[in-house]
Amino acid sequence: MSKYTYARLAALSLIWGSVFLWIKISGYGFSPVQMVFIRLLLGAVVIVAIGYARGLRLPKGAAVWGHLTMAALLGNAIPWTLYAEGERLGSSSVAAVVNGSAPVWTLAAAFLLGQERRISPAKIGGVVLGLGGTALMASPWNHSAAGSTWSVLCFVLGSVSFGASFAYMGRFLSQRGIPPLMLAGGQLSAATVLMLVAMPFLGLQAIELRTDSVISLVILGVLCTGVAALLNFTLIIKDGPTVASTVTYLMTAVAVVLGGVVLGEPLDWTVWTGAAAVLVATWLLRRKPQPTARTGEVASAASPSAAKS
Repeated sequence: MSKYTYARLAALSLIWGSVFLWIKISGYGFSPVQMVFIRLLLGAVVIVAIGYARGLRLPKGAAVWGHLTMAALLGNAIPWTLYAEGERLGSSSVAAVVNGSAPVWTLAAAFLLGQERRISPAKIGGVVLGLGGTALMASPWNHSAAGSTWSVLCFVLGSVSFGASFAYMGRFLSQRGIPPLMLAGGQLSAATVLMLVAMPFLGLQAIELRTDSVISLVILGVLCTGVAALLNFTLIIKDGPTVASTVTYLMTAVAVVLGGVVLGEPLDWTVWTGAAAVLVATWLLRRKPQPTARTGEVASAASPSAAKS
């Protein structure tokens, strides 16, 4: 694994790790649908503008846009709205913990789509260790109130949708030869349209123009959506959907540290032990077995990222 892959993984983890904090603050002034719509619009404008400045153009074709719309629904519109709704009454640390289950659903979806021919014991161990580490770091059982049943349900359903989106993008979008920048811009644009359609039905609540909420929403849109979408697509194309989804473990570690620094949550032994478990889990899920001459040929033919390696 190259140093550039490590850099992309670290940058995406840091950016996405702050998402739960910005969502919580943005929710003080905006409803979930309003928040997600503005966030997507800002992110799409940033990505598309950069792409056009580099001489790139959005992809064409009904089939491509159909897949982009489905990816936008699974990876943006549904999970982001559910997480924003859940954080209205629920804890941001619980949201981070539940979000850590996304690789489980990515593996399941990748298996159903034929991307994972078999799930190795190392990957199973990585998933279990990663989930245990994220739960240990956030330790929701130490809070006086982890959140309502509704908020936890929102987090779980959002995680399922988000995890499945990694496998969907890897199966239907990563091998089309479209620049990652414009794939990201296309997906965010499609998601913006989806949220615009939902606005008259779910997004007409009164907006409270608080300075902290507005600033947080701008950060969500420009940095956590625009820049992060490009990094996410690059990881999926170069390393595959299952590998890319392991960023959810590292971002959980970042979210817990931010909770300790910004919100005054304790950083005790559970944080450091959980962080170690997360790092080991990430290595297990990224680790590739050494193939024999024959199995190596089969793996090269079956791997969804073989053409990009």
